[in-house]
Amino acid sequence: MEIAKDILKSQIEEATKGKQSAYKFLLDSYWNQVFGFLLKRVNNEYEAEEIAIETFSKAFDKIALYDQKYSFNTWLITISKNLQVDRYRKKKNTPLNRTTDLSEDLLKKIADGSMSAEDQLIKEQNLAELLRFIKMLKPHYQEVINLFYFQEQSYKEISETIGEPLSNVKVRLLRARKLLAEIITSNNK
Repeated sequence: MEIAKDILKSQIEEATKGKQSAYKFLLDSYWNQVFGFLLKRVNNEYEAEEIAIETFSKAFDKIALYDQKYSFNTWLITISKNLQVDRYRKKKNTPLNRTTDLSEDLLKKIADGSMSAEDQLIKEQNLAELLRFIKMLKPHYQEVINLFYFQEQSYKEISETIGEPLSNVKVRLLRARKLLAEIITSNNK
């Protein structure tokens, strides 16, 4: 999917200002490219998804450093490739050692947003039906939805609960909301 340069530029500028809808636009627009690239490299859907989440997390943290003379999707693919290579090296050297970066700068970048369309759709659904739809998600998406909506944990609390960096939690929750909204929409036709 080719995005007009002026639209992309404005969305990147909005993301630089911390606007949640811009992050969502960029995630939705480039998720399939990044995930597909990683899936071919690692041949493992779960690992590709984890690295894709890290990719968007890192990209959103560093979006102010993006140089617009280069293609945005190339920038994302480069980040994902570097993360995958780093992960492979760590796994090769210390397979049981799992580290996360919880630096203050990393934790502050992605702003908590106001209620999105997905949030509104989720809240309006019948609880029993909603739970049935949530069970259609992958377990790691079910977990963040459960912690955020039903246990009413903050992003920081979820980060501590699942042992993931805060920015990864935010990206995973964005992705989980999108997938859940798609499931709800397709089942209500």
